[in-house]
Amino acid sequence: MIRRSQSMDPARPVGNSVSRVMRTVIYALLPGSLLFIHFFGWGVAVNIALVMASAWLFEAVMLRIRGVASGPFLGDGSALLTGLLLALSLPPLVPWWIPVLGAFVAIVVAKQLYGGLGHNPFNPAMAAFAVLLIAFPRELSLWAAPQVLQSHALSLWEAVQFSLSGRLPGELVFDAISAATPLDKLRTDTGLGRSVADITQAAVFGHWAGRGSEWVSLAYLAGGLALVGLRIVSWHIPVSLLVTLVVAAGIGQWLDPQHAPGVLVHLLGGASMLGAFFIATDPVTAATTTRGKLIYGAGIGLLIYAIRTWGGYPDGVAFAVLLMGLAVPLLDRHALPRVFGARPAGDERAG
Repeated sequence: MIRRSQSMDPARPVGNSVSRVMRTVIYALLPGSLLFIHFFGWGVAVNIALVMASAWLFEAVMLRIRGVASGPFLGDGSALLTGLLLALSLPPLVPWWIPVLGAFVAIVVAKQLYGGLGHNPFNPAMAAFAVLLIAFPRELSLWAAPQVLQSHALSLWEAVQFSLSGRLPGELVFDAISAATPLDKLRTDTGLGRSVADITQAAVFGHWAGRGSEWVSLAYLAGGLALVGLRIVSWHIPVSLLVTLVVAAGIGQWLDPQHAPGVLVHLLGGASMLGAFFIATDPVTAATTTRGKLIYGAGIGLLIYAIRTWGGYPDGVAFAVLLMGLAVPLLDRHALPRVFGARPAGDERAG
């Protein structure tokens, strides 16, 4: 049972079942997932397979341990969606135990130990990603370059071998196929005094933000707009998040045009689109009132910009969602419209 009634969201028809919603979101993620594989290699597909399979297995084990009938819950697609979102947040090439451990944290720790779907206070995929990023910063910072920049694009079998053994074929070394992400390179190089105009001349940058990653982000945008059009999610959180991020990035660039990345870099160079439409809109952990959604989305957008600009990590979507998740009960409590004629609690004056 989902903690908040689906009828509380005006954008979601009451007749939508959990399984239908989960399947539709997974379908909306497919274009971005396929482009992610196309631009960054088979390692992405290996991660997706490992996380989704592990998440489903951990879900089945925990339901059995808890004595809950597994049929309805294993078939609702929530574990698979959590696994897919986590996999799309991981670097393309990581050892096999990173995806499996992430699935364990997401399903067992962040979801089932709180009572299962509808009772988890934090987004399971982002909670798992944050744990992995803090615990294993080296593995989570080694990103493969776009395949067009690699000296040797790994085949599917070579990507599987790397996942299992951590070794690359022949004399190939990881430095030959790795590169800093656009956000990481901007953060590092601007700290050394280089201008944004000089940094964005690097090969890892594409037309607007990052070679390959900008097209993946546009695919997430298209999938997200489809969800809004189908009324699976409402527009309030994505729009308030992205508008706030655009305003913050625009002000930052206006104040320091030499060293502050532009709006397109913030929108298309990281996980902004994935976060805005697929992560922040989680019906269990996001705000549910209209005003609460707008504040919740704006807070995430502002935190993403703050973490990217002054924080210790190049991207801040996961931490921004988790931090604003702490404020959801307060937002839902105090963002409800006041009923006409109602008195504040404790006001005993006669009407």
